[in-house]
Amino acid sequence: MSILLSLQSTGEQAATAMPDLTTNIIVTQAEINILDLALKGGWIMIILALLSFIAVYIFIDRLLIIRRAGKEDESFMNRIKDYIHDGKVESALKLCRTTYTPSARMIEKGISRLGRPMNDVLVAIENVGNLEIAKLEKGFPLIATIAAGAPMIGFLGTVTGMVRAFFDMANAGSNVDITLLSNGIYEALVTTVGGLVVGIIALFAYNYLVSSVDNVVNKMEARTMEFMDLLNEPAN
Repeated sequence: MSILLSLQSTGEQAATAMPDLTTNIIVTQAEINILDLALKGGWIMIILALLSFIAVYIFIDRLLIIRRAGKEDESFMNRIKDYIHDGKVESALKLCRTTYTPSARMIEKGISRLGRPMNDVLVAIENVGNLEIAKLEKGFPLIATIAAGAPMIGFLGTVTGMVRAFFDMANAGSNVDITLLSNGIYEALVTTVGGLVVGIIALFAYNYLVSSVDNVVNKMEARTMEFMDLLNEPAN
């Protein structure tokens, strides 16, 4: 009986002396910092960052200009019609000059050609319209180039990163360690992600701007047809 009590007390002392592993285990979880991750991409990420800033600048600048061009006074053509019917050509021209829209500048050119053949008036209006569209689309080729070129630059970073990883592997010989290859692998993967992100955003921005310009062009064409119909109306 004394032997059993001795063994029991010994077991209790060992249990109390044993640390509680469930309470002492500290779970560490790595967190991904976007800035640190981008820095792992190397010099390619600097180029992608510059391209992204350029794309954002062009998008905001063009968007403000296009929206301003698309805003028109609903009574503009009615007032032009009244001035033309009353023979107040100078008043019509003044109204066009004080209305800062592409359609107004087109109508101004048409009014300045009154008295000439209808085909000449239409050609003059279309020429001004083409110039106005070119102004609205300024910077579009650059943002389209960024949309197409950013993923390619990202893939270039992937290739250089893999070359760096294999170079480090070759120099390490038999002492190859995953931490030794991490920098090259980071560069290879991060630049691909960065290039795709910049390219996708630039592509969506470009298509949105193109769609917005198309809406403005439709308004310009509608105003042109209204003006030409006005000139073709029989005199009372």
